[in-house]
Parts: sequence; structure tokens; C-alpha cells
Amino acid sequence: MKTVLKIENLDCPVCAEALQSELQKIKGVVDVQVEYITQTITLSYENETALQKVIVKANKFEDVRVLDGGVPPTKRKNAHTKAWLCIVIAALFFVGGTLLEYLARGTLAEALRYVLYALAYLSVGYPVLISTAKNLVKGRVFDENFLMTVASVGAIALGEFGEGVLVMLLYQLGELLQSIAVGSSRNSVAELMELKSEYATVVVDGVQRLVPPEELSVGDVVLVKAGERVPADGILLSEIAALDVKSLTGEADLRMCKTGDELLSGSINAGGVYEMKITRPYKDSAVSRILDMVENASSGKAAPEKFIAKFARIYTPAVCIFAVLLAVCAPLCNGLIADNRLYFKNVAAWIRSALTFLVISCPCALVISVPLTYFSGIGTCAKQGILVKGATYLDVVAKTRIAAFDKTGTLTEGNFTVCGVRLAKHRPHSENELLSLVAAVESGSSHPIARAFVSVPFVHSAENVSEHAGQGMSATVCGKNVLVGNETLFRSHGISVEKVESVYTLVHVAEDGEYLGAVEIGDKLRENAKTAVAALKQQGVLRSVMLTGDSAQRAQSIAEEVGIDETYVQLLPDEKHLKAKELKKAGVLLYVGDGINDAPVMMAADCAVSMGTLGSAAAIEASDMVLISDDLTALPKALRVAKKTRRIVLQNIIFSIAMKVAFMVLGAGGILPLWLAVFADVGVMLLAVCNSFRVRSKK
Repeated sequence: MKTVLKIENLDCPVCAEALQSELQKIKGVVDVQVEYITQTITLSYENETALQKVIVKANKFEDVRVLDGGVPPTKRKNAHTKAWLCIVIAALFFVGGTLLEYLARGTLAEALRYVLYALAYLSVGYPVLISTAKNLVKGRVFDENFLMTVASVGAIALGEFGEGVLVMLLYQLGELLQSIAVGSSRNSVAELMELKSEYATVVVDGVQRLVPPEELSVGDVVLVKAGERVPADGILLSEIAALDVKSLTGEADLRMCKTGDELLSGSINAGGVYEMKITRPYKDSAVSRILDMVENASSGKAAPEKFIAKFARIYTPAVCIFAVLLAVCAPLCNGLIADNRLYFKNVAAWIRSALTFLVISCPCALVISVPLTYFSGIGTCAKQGILVKGATYLDVVAKTRIAAFDKTGTLTEGNFTVCGVRLAKHRPHSENELLSLVAAVESGSSHPIARAFVSVPFVHSAENVSEHAGQGMSATVCGKNVLVGNETLFRSHGISVEKVESVYTLVHVAEDGEYLGAVEIGDKLRENAKTAVAALKQQGVLRSVMLTGDSAQRAQSIAEEVGIDETYVQLLPDEKHLKAKELKKAGVLLYVGDGINDAPVMMAADCAVSMGTLGSAAAIEASDMVLISDDLTALPKALRVAKKTRRIVLQNIIFSIAMKVAFMVLGAGGILPLWLAVFADVGVMLLAVCNSFRVRSKK
């Protein structure tokens, strides 16, 4: 079993690691991921007992609280107001103490200065001191609270009261600004939650009633009023409807729909009242997919995220050990070098250097900015109608060199129509009889080609219907064995087909082993397919490939029209899978498909993309990305966002490490004051966080 628990008051990435470590020890927990950025616990567990233990353990971890439907989250605005108030009060006390230090003399002034510094320190530092004490009791050391406590208390012990206060003041100011920045990123993605309707107006026998979208059933008739969101996926019953689909595609345009057109949940009614019929339950709707994927996307960590997590676990204890060595060994070496004897020299100065080194070493800039950048990238994609199942796939897409496409329902619309009938030379049936026979067999199929025969009448029903993946169908009609499909199916049954020159897809027909003819099926090219392929090449994709089970002539015609470089035709699902594995040897492979036959090749690709509207459940499950509105131009957008995300991640890693190394060298050498070390640490972290926000810009 798997669930996502929403939490609050998780203060830092190190705390998230500590909580995750504790939850992993609970019996019955299969896997757990605690995310600071999204404030969630993604949990796989064996039984309800394990789930309850996780909730209890999380609620006992510092100030963390697990939220459920009956527990509203704490207002972050109120928490920020309280933090600002404490910082302002502490700043006033600090300024007062500093003025007394430089403007007044005497015992009374000195005593008052100490009191003001103490009040300033406690006003802003009490949460850090309390957290440090709790963590030490629980055996959790080396977090940022511990580092700041040691640094500030150490400064006070050395007689630098003002510096000790300033250290804590700057640290808490940085933490507050960090919280606001991260909260801004969370809110930008949380806006997606507004896609969900609070209720739907169901019409039963002329009577209207309000129900939650989750209670809608397939076949329900729903009334959508002006300004309301479509509650679940369905088809339009009224004559016309105008939909604002910006929230799904990222494009500010209206989509005009007519009777029978599909309506995606999350779209806004920009016209008059209309009726629709629900075709998918809410859990399978576009909105549900968006919300589910965005909430779970953080569980698929990219390589840089995994590196930073491991780096922080080793790095923090290592710098603490180095700081201790600096405070102990450096004075001894100083005495030996200066006076040629082993004793501690300039102890206070070296302890100050060690404290400065500790403050600078805090890895917040890395452990916050890297996952925040990926989080922003995933949110940006979602706002443009592209669902990404994890940060790791953003990295893969950024390195795409080969883009492979299925034809039917991907490069083409998948809406087939009968374009002609080619009867066998001996003509045992008329055109209408042949069409009726095919319609009877195809009536039991969910394949897109079967839709071409929906309006074709048939008298006799088909029995013993079997579907041959990638080939066609067989059935019994009026006691005769009927085959309907491509040449591969007919060859496997030893039946010869007459060669027909046609740019359309040919559906051959045979009855009791006798060839009857073929039906020509046409499929319209997607309006934006050519633009999407050209844009992918501009983004650095070196090869575009089509993998299809269709005939060479039809496939080549589509390939030339779209601008596809290579075409592989008449492929069965397992042959597509093998071809994908072969293509991967030449570079990172992205594959785009829509049907159940595409699931095997999707599993083989480095990154699989499914079409959200027409895509089958199997294809969407096997895919790593989903195009909600079946708009292929979203692909180059995803590639652009992925590249930008990866570029900013690398910038933050290089910048943060370079700045840390430089400041740590200055701090260890005693060149950098303690308060400036805190300022440098907070500054690097805020710059890295602000840089991560650039993912959300459209430039």
C-alpha cells in the first residue's frame, strides 16, 4: 500500500533526512521519502499498524504535525509575522546594547548592555537553543541549529557578546527569508490545486443536485455554468461550448467545442451554460492525474539531488571534526612554530576561527536550492500541460538526443474514417456487405481504427472475438471464421492478400481462409506535429524516428509531411521494443506513444511520453511524462524547461561549493569575522534559492 501524508512545520532539509531515517526503522514500512520542499511523506507500507506508527512518530518529531482532512494547516503568514516580530525586537535590543558599548561607560552601562544583549539573544535565539537541546537528547547532532548554537555561545564565551547576538540574529533572518522564498515556490505549484472543482451539478430527470467530483459516475449528465470548471472528463451534449484551457496547456486561448467533442476536467467554461456526459471517473480524469503526479513527483529524485543528500550526510560531521582540530591543534602548532615548544598559543583567536569555519560550513545553500530548482521545474511543466513523474526525468529529457514517435494517435489524431473499399477480383461480396462484416468484428475492439466503423450498420454479431496485438482481429460471424487486420496477420494464417497501392491504412478481410478485399482507413495528421518535430531539432535533438505497425507507403507519407528523419514500419510491439533498445545505444531516447501496444517500448525508452487524452491507462502508467491535452508542441517546451532546470542546478552547485570553499579558507585563517561569516552563509543560500526561481520565468 502507498500513500502521501501532508505535514507542516518541517523546518529544514537536514530535519527531513533525520525524520526519514527514524521512519525507515518502523516495522512494516517498505519505503519512505520525507520531502522538505513539498512538506510531504511518501510512504509504502505493509499494514495499517505501520501507517499509524508512522503518523505517531512524525507527530512527535520536533514541531512536525501530520495533516488530515479534519486538521487545517497552520497559517504560514501568522508564523512569518511572529518571526518578524521576534527579529525586530531582537534588533532593537541589539542596537541599544551596541550604542551603550560605544557611547556609555561605567558599571551600570556595562550591566545594562549585557541585559540588552541577553534579551536580544533570547528573543531571537530561543527556538534554536530549544531545538538543539532536544536534538542532543535524541542523539541528533550536526544540524544547522547545533552549528549556530555552538558558534553564538562560543562567541559569547570569548567575550564577544555583540557578535554572538549578531550571529543568531542574522541566522534567524536568513531562515525567515528562506522560508518565505520556499513558501513562494510551494504556493506557485499549490495554485494547481485550484484546478479541482469543489462540486458538480448532476442532472437526473430534470432535477439538479450538487455532488463532489469524486462521486461522479460514467454516464452522469452534468450541467456546467459560466465560470465553472469542468469537474471530470466527458463529452459535450450541448451544441457548442467555449473553454478556457490555459490552466491545462499554459496557452491563453479559447477552445471552441461542438457536440461530441471531449472536454477535459480543469477547463473553465468561458461561455454559456452547457450539458456534458461524464466518460471517465474523477480518479482517471485530467485533473486527478495532474494533482497526483505533481504531489508524487518529488519521490523520483534526480542524480544531483541524491548526490547532495549523500554529500550533506558526510560533509557536516567532517567539517565539525575539522573545526575541533582547528581549535585544538592549530594553537599547539602555533606555539611550537613561534616559540619552539609545545603549548597552546592564541587559543581565543583559533577558537574564533573554528567557530567561523563552523558557521560557514552549513550546507543549506545546496540542500535547499537543488531540490527547490527541480520542484520549480516540475511545477512549471505542469502549468504548461506537461506532467513529469519525477525530477530524474527532467534530467533525462534535458539530455535527449533521439526522439521516437508512434504514428497512430500520436503524430496523427487517431480519428479514423473509411476512405474507400478495395474488393477482391472475384468479388464475393458487395462494398456494403464487406463493411458490415468488418464493423461486426471491430465492434468489440477499443483500437482507434475500430472507431472508423462505429457508424457502419451490421446485421449479424461477431462471436469468439480475439485481438492479435499489432496485427488485427479474428472472430466468428454466422458460423464462418473472419480475419480483419494487416498483412502480418494474414501471413501468419497462410492467406495471400492482393497488392493494393494506397497511401491509407489498409484493413484486409478474409472469410474461412478466402480473401475478400481491403478497407482503406484514413487518419488526419495532427495540426502541430510538424511544428513540434522542428522545434525539438532546434532544441538539440539529433534524430527523429517513427516506429509504427503501419505499411511503408502510408508511414513514409506521414514521415515526409512531418519531417521525420527515419521510419521503421510494420513493427509488432516486441519489435518496437527491440528497435528502441537499439536506438538507445546511440544516445538518450525519448519515445512518444498513445496506445496499449506502446507500453513495452515505453518501458525500454530512457524517457517515455504518453498522450494524456487519447492515451490508454497502460501507456500512461508506463510513461514518465504525460501531455495532458495531446499537444505535441508541449514536448519542446518540456525540453526547454528541463535544460534550464539542469543548467540552474549546476550553477547552484558550482556557485555554492566555490563560495563555501573560499569563505571557509578565509574563516579558518581568521580573516573573516564571525558575524560576516553568518552573513556570507545566509547570502549564498538566498542567492542560490533566488536563482532557482528563474526556472519559473518564461524567458
